[in-house]
Amino acid sequence: MCLARADLDVLDRMCDVIRYSDTHSVLAMFGVDSGVAAHCSFDHGAVLVFPESSAPAPDALRAHGLDVGDMVPSVVVRGRLLRRYGVTGLQVGILRAPVGDAEIEIFTLTGAPADVVAAEREHQHEAHFALSVTSPDDIVLSGLTGSLREAGLVPDGGGYNSHVDCTVLYFRGGGQRLELISEGQHEGALKQHLREDPAYRLLEVMTGAWRTQAVAVAASLRLADHLAAGKSIEDISADLDLHRDSLRRLLRYLAGLGVLRADGDTFALTALGELLRTDVPNSLQPLAVLYGGSFYQSFGALEQAVRTGRESFERVFGKHHFDYFAERPALGFNRAMAASATIFGQVAEAYDFTAARHVVDVAGGSGELLRQVLHATPHLRGTLLERSDVLPAARANLTECLDRCSLVAGDFTSAVPVGGDVYLLSRVLHDWDDQQCLAILKRCASAMRPGTELLVVERLLPEDDSPSLAMAWDVHMLCNVGGRERTLAHYRRLLGSAGFTVTSATGLPLDFSLVAARIG
Repeated sequence: MCLARADLDVLDRMCDVIRYSDTHSVLAMFGVDSGVAAHCSFDHGAVLVFPESSAPAPDALRAHGLDVGDMVPSVVVRGRLLRRYGVTGLQVGILRAPVGDAEIEIFTLTGAPADVVAAEREHQHEAHFALSVTSPDDIVLSGLTGSLREAGLVPDGGGYNSHVDCTVLYFRGGGQRLELISEGQHEGALKQHLREDPAYRLLEVMTGAWRTQAVAVAASLRLADHLAAGKSIEDISADLDLHRDSLRRLLRYLAGLGVLRADGDTFALTALGELLRTDVPNSLQPLAVLYGGSFYQSFGALEQAVRTGRESFERVFGKHHFDYFAERPALGFNRAMAASATIFGQVAEAYDFTAARHVVDVAGGSGELLRQVLHATPHLRGTLLERSDVLPAARANLTECLDRCSLVAGDFTSAVPVGGDVYLLSRVLHDWDDQQCLAILKRCASAMRPGTELLVVERLLPEDDSPSLAMAWDVHMLCNVGGRERTLAHYRRLLGSAGFTVTSATGLPLDFSLVAARIG
């Protein structure tokens, strides 16, 4: 007998499981919704055994009562073993035998070092259950793999086996492995599956800083403006005195990020790239420059912020965030803050200003939010409270409505204008810790009459594990100003402590929310 007793025991146990399993029970093993069963069927269970030599293995298995067919090479498993142990020259074959309504798939490994055999026997890395996709195409495979990932299964490699003309996609979860088998070669689905591998995904995350700099350099050089004008790589490199091949490589990277569209050495803007133009509404070009500049440097000292709980910006630049940018208007901080103005137009739609006559925008920056509110509601008067160094930019931005708008130089740490029916705090509270936030809210409350409403525009941290930009901005605030993003429940507590009652919370673009609260 060329198979050890341990191998035969493994075979027998798998055969028992296969006999009493079907598509639904296999899906249940992995916690996958049974609706997936409409697109696949239970195909086999698999084990790895270690015969003394591959030649007599089929006879040994037949003698054990398994009606195995001919052996074929296993390209996928051989590759997995090579990556796992770095051992070349391994001989891996596949034998199949019917068991009940399905099959057992038996991988045979010969010529392996003893430590590899011992490790595989102990951990059973290659043991798995397999589902056959009934009508494989890109849409079906995308839906199936998405369902498996949603169930918590992690992509675990895969490949195309030309010997049997099938594509296999491996997943793992709960200490077990699941395989999707699709007849034919599905190169696109395989590539996408391999990109979901944890190592691939982590590398994407780890190179995020490279993406930031690539976009920031494109924004600083205004490459989007040049491409929008139909200029070639040769034209742009000549106009900007750039190294032509290096420019081409940057543009190719940006195309890989979805910022550009590539056709050979010709590049065009995508919808993402259009937002880097300086001549389009709601351009994000100033924000991209800022994120690749001062904010990039302060984020580089994140560890210091995590260790101390204090913002790293002041340590890097020697001054607090607001003072630093106030002294350096050329850095374009106010322009950058106005760049995400797509949220402001939605505020007038999300809140009914009909009953109001006077709106006060506290620390309203360049006045973009106030401008859009006044534009949408012609009966309103407005007051903008801002630092004196910001007011010239606000005056220029509010030109069309200065006849019904007052600009007040001041600081909400001292006083807030009285007489408003609605008060605005847009992207202010996240700059401060809870104690400072409470002081700001109480100062606003002292200027407000009973029944007056406060509108807070902030990103809300999700109460659960839902994805949100707020989580990234929460760490960004830690680094740059010592503030934080908060959940709605957190804001309810803060507002309640200052005498406000939250009346509504409405979603806005870019994961912002409009939180309305009434005083008194």
